Amino acid sequence: MSDVVLGIETSCDETSAAVLIADRDKAELASLVILSQDIHKVFGGVVPELASRAHLRAIGPVVDRALTEAGVPLSAVDSVAVTAGPGLVGALLVGVCFAKGLAAAGDLRLIGVHHLEGHLFAPTLDDPDLKPPFVALIVSGGHTVLLDVPAWGRYILLGQTRDDAAGEAFDKVAKLLGLGYPGGPFIEKLAAAGTDRFAFPRPLKDDGFDFSFSGLKTAVLYAAKERKDLEADRADMAASFQAAAFDVLTNKVLMALDRTGYHTVVLGGGVACNQTLSRQVSEAVGEKTRVAVAQPRLNTDNAAMIARAGWFHLGQDRESNSYLEVDPRMPWPGLVRDRELYPTST
Repeated sequence: MSDVVLGIETSCDETSAAVLIADRDKAELASLVILSQDIHKVFGGVVPELASRAHLRAIGPVVDRALTEAGVPLSAVDSVAVTAGPGLVGALLVGVCFAKGLAAAGDLRLIGVHHLEGHLFAPTLDDPDLKPPFVALIVSGGHTVLLDVPAWGRYILLGQTRDDAAGEAFDKVAKLLGLGYPGGPFIEKLAAAGTDRFAFPRPLKDDGFDFSFSGLKTAVLYAAKERKDLEADRADMAASFQAAAFDVLTNKVLMALDRTGYHTVVLGGGVACNQTLSRQVSEAVGEKTRVAVAQPRLNTDNAAMIARAGWFHLGQDRESNSYLEVDPRMPWPGLVRDRELYPTST
């Protein structure tokens, strides 16, 4: 018998709902609706209060649309999977409260999902045969995390950012260069017309598994202030910044593959939508190592990945109850730190 999972995602500035129809080892995405909040472009970043209010207005219609597109009535839904963290606390509350209400009213199974774990499962919606073990690099506006994934539900933290996340650095550099928000797509497009001629630093490139992008962002700031004609140099600055950031990300992946001996890499998060990054990682790891990247719609914040991760946990007989709370700094389920298994690592 098929299990119909309704996914809900409201961790930041996308209101999203999806319907997943699962049968034993196969999960098929029946619908996915993502409503992005354009108002934040005016401010060059997400305004939490505005995000929460927009979620309140949109959550009902977005869920209704997802059910309609899937051709599934609410009465046919068996389970609700919702992002419980990390994220903006007000935004998370909208999704979790809505999900708890649906679950209580319909006597449905409920599961709270870690947002970043959802990103890990996103490529399986395109490729159901994707399975651990693999190295995972999650790069988004709020997170940069490098993981050893020996099995679903078991995650070994190899490294994470010490300051700015990669996506955050892209947004800030885009603002410095007078580009739009979010910055990633604008920088990728501009960088295609430029050359890597600025000697921007590669922070921590060969030093452990952690990341740091604050110094790189500051280097771009000083270079921009020194330009007599910023407009003439913008493309080269964008290309140089992107090259520096991606050199660091790529090298950390290579180091992780050497450490684990794996032959599969999963790239996830909004920055993984950048084709330059996926191409550079693929070229660096070589033909014997597979690089799995979900389609862009599934790499940005979306409810399909939440439904897929939720289905996994439900299959392990894990459920949440009416006391499910949001946690803006929610710890990874099943996560252990690298030093517990590799005492000599930095």
